[in-house]
Amino acid sequence: MSVVKVIELIGESPTSWEEATKNALAVANKTIRNIVGIDVDHFTAKVKEGKITAFRANVRVAFKYEE
Repeated sequence: MSVVKVIELIGESPTSWEEATKNALAVANKTIRNIVGIDVDHFTAKVKEGKITAFRANVRVAFKYEE
């Protein structure tokens, strides 16, 4: 029997939501083993003077739990 644990991260990028998602996964890969999937919950953006300055993606990362 396997158990999967899920954590939530917020990735950020100056260029796109896709890159923000990839950035969140890249950071998770540095410290988490056995990632089996991600779920993008929603997208947001920082705005300054009427322009988007940062794209953000709320990402749930699922990985196999090891005892």
